[in-house]
Amino acid sequence: MLAVDAETFDISGPLAHYAEHGYARLGRVLDTEGLESLRERADDLMMGRVSYPGFFWQMDAPSGLYADAPLGLGWQGPSLDYRKLEKLEKDARFLAWMQNPLFERIVRARIPGDVSLYRAILFHKGERGGSEVPWHQDGGKLWGLTRDPELQVWTALDDAPLDGGCLEVVPGSHRWGLATELGGVVPPDQVAARGAEGLGVALPVVAGEVILLHNYVWHRSGRSLTGQRRRGFSACYLGADSRCVRKKKTPRVFFPLFRR
Repeated sequence: MLAVDAETFDISGPLAHYAEHGYARLGRVLDTEGLESLRERADDLMMGRVSYPGFFWQMDAPSGLYADAPLGLGWQGPSLDYRKLEKLEKDARFLAWMQNPLFERIVRARIPGDVSLYRAILFHKGERGGSEVPWHQDGGKLWGLTRDPELQVWTALDDAPLDGGCLEVVPGSHRWGLATELGGVVPPDQVAARGAEGLGVALPVVAGEVILLHNYVWHRSGRSLTGQRRRGFSACYLGADSRCVRKKKTPRVFFPLFRR
């Protein structure tokens, strides 16, 4: 599915930018055939044409408010209004993409030893615009790990222009550490104190583009105002020595991706 040669593609520039700014663009590295294959499978899953045991579903909130997104409902029948699909490592197409040799080169440059998957997730904004996601970080006690992961690889399955729900980041914010011990949404007082509204950088993309994201970099996305869908696939890579230490539920076991 790669549109570039995995062995000769220069990763030094993107990795240096990622280390300094907490994000980096790889450009369009998913080829047209692979793009159509992943789009098709995303819709197969939403419409129930393909299903897997233990899959995770979250519907979007009709209000478009992040806080209103329903929790714990799971599968609600065939619909293109799902906000989030998780456990995509169960699907052979998405698994093949997150294990491609270019991603393996990038991941091994950042994570020593064996590598597991924290999560593989599709974020979707439907034709009605989806939800506005506030500034947040992907780590902290909410994630329940002995050590937070640092690297996410985000693939655009649709165009996401400036008014189409594209990602927005605060460059360098990963170096600030966690805004709260819990992690997740950044409190409004810290957003104001850091001047995040004036520091945010939008990352419009075309379908097939890939972005590297540090888990701690402040990032968000607005609603899509184009009337077009926006599907983004995110794989979060984790050192295999990290363990789940949550208490309220059975500790998670993470899917192995790359082994020495």
